[in-house]
Amino acid sequence: MPTDPDTGYDPSLGRKFVFVTGGVMSGLGKGITAASTGRLLSNAGFDVTAVKVDPYLNVDAGTMNPYEHGEVYVLKDGGEVDLDLGNYERFLGTDMTFDHNVTTGKTYQHVIERERAGDYLGKTVQIIPHVTDDIKRRIREAAEGSDVCLIEIGGTVGDIESMPFLEALRQFAHEEEPEDILFTHVTLVPYSKNGEQKTKPTQHSVKELRSIGLQPDVLVGRCEDRLDPETKEKIALFCDVPTDAVFSNPDVEDIYHVPLMVEDEGLDEYVMERLGLVDEALPKAERSTEWRELVTRDRDREIDVALVGKYALEDAYMSIHEALKHAGIHTETEVNVRWVDADETTERHEQRLASADAVVVPGGFGSRGTEGKIEAIRYAREHDVPFLGLCLGFQMAVVEHARNVLGLSDAHSAEIDPDTPHPVIDLLPDQYETEDMGGTMRLGAHETDIDPDTLAAAVYDADSCTERHRHRYEVNPEYIDRLEADGLRFSGRADNRMEILERADHPFFLGTQAHPEFRSRPDRASPPFVSLVEAALESTDTTERNADVRL
Repeated sequence: MPTDPDTGYDPSLGRKFVFVTGGVMSGLGKGITAASTGRLLSNAGFDVTAVKVDPYLNVDAGTMNPYEHGEVYVLKDGGEVDLDLGNYERFLGTDMTFDHNVTTGKTYQHVIERERAGDYLGKTVQIIPHVTDDIKRRIREAAEGSDVCLIEIGGTVGDIESMPFLEALRQFAHEEEPEDILFTHVTLVPYSKNGEQKTKPTQHSVKELRSIGLQPDVLVGRCEDRLDPETKEKIALFCDVPTDAVFSNPDVEDIYHVPLMVEDEGLDEYVMERLGLVDEALPKAERSTEWRELVTRDRDREIDVALVGKYALEDAYMSIHEALKHAGIHTETEVNVRWVDADETTERHEQRLASADAVVVPGGFGSRGTEGKIEAIRYAREHDVPFLGLCLGFQMAVVEHARNVLGLSDAHSAEIDPDTPHPVIDLLPDQYETEDMGGTMRLGAHETDIDPDTLAAAVYDADSCTERHRHRYEVNPEYIDRLEADGLRFSGRADNRMEILERADHPFFLGTQAHPEFRSRPDRASPPFVSLVEAALESTDTTERNADVRL
């Protein structure tokens, strides 16, 4: 098929496409299923990339509250995207770009801009073909240079928001060779009260999918346990797929074990056979086993880390949880994350923090919970508890120092208290004229110069680091000389911006304006998180806990 002059896409971009849809309910684990499939294909020697389709009208995830879709994940190019892109980066070991997240808002915005510019030459602009063509173009361009591209369609089949994307997939399958396309459908297989695995939800979901012209090639059943052989046969019979195309994805304690589970089921071998990749794959004896070795590594020590935040939702801090897990893998330590509600720490922080071996104060926006975060930072400083502050946590560490060490009792961030007489944290200069909220912060990867002979230099073992950012406010330059007194030091800078702080009077106290959690991987744990865990191990008597772990 030649390049289409209307859409500009080249169908030779990307060789194989695996589309992952979901049915019955959202949050089943389509992203983890897709990421696990990609991990296994990568182990077999293929270059794998991924695309997440989000059918909401937001252009990106940047303006959404974490309670809507979990954390806003930041890519190296500054894209604010769905948290599933974080899973893809962690599982595949690759860096995604903003082009790997396709939203309804992004697509419609582009089509409307082209219409306003007259690019459609007087044609009536419609969902079909103009919106669907733009969707297909985005997928193909994101797949360029890869052997296999995994495309996850957010939401569930039957949602009105997803219809243009599913129609684009139907057209996509019509345009490509059959051996270049694979449709994987993830559904729920619940238990009845008498303990029977029920297939009817899967049957109805597949019926809905087939009604719009899509026939799944692979069915993945999400269930508490592996699917029984009879369950697989029943699903195959009523959904018109071979029995060996029905796979289990049971609940596991750690999402990093999902690739091992679906590998045991033979999902990777079936996918490669259907896509005609068997002859190109590495022999089994030569495939990478690094992932299995990492995620099954023994952890004979244990610590508790207090995460002081305001969103009582684990997905709101997913990358921090994962970065702590990676640090645990690196140090062979079981890291237990203990939630501390920042709204309650002003009154109960000592009781909640007293049992913690380390404290993490994450990023965030708005005033709620900031006083509790400041009190948690004060507790960590005064009791020599290893501390890591991220973005807002870094800024609140500056405020805490100004208030409780320097005596500037009314010090605050201008974001939280615009009338503070001591705005030790203030708006970035380039933000004063900003009107739109979406995509206008200081975003993406930025380099920081690190002073020698500092804690930060020891943490990174380098004189610079590159981490991802997401903020509008910074340390007020007018206060830097006053702030760098009585133990506080800014040891990392980007030009005239303060990026990293530490305390000389504390065993481990580190704050960073960046979000190092976004670059952490199971095989490349984030240095600040590794150092935090190591400091907690050094300052904590874990003898009794270690004995329990060994038992």
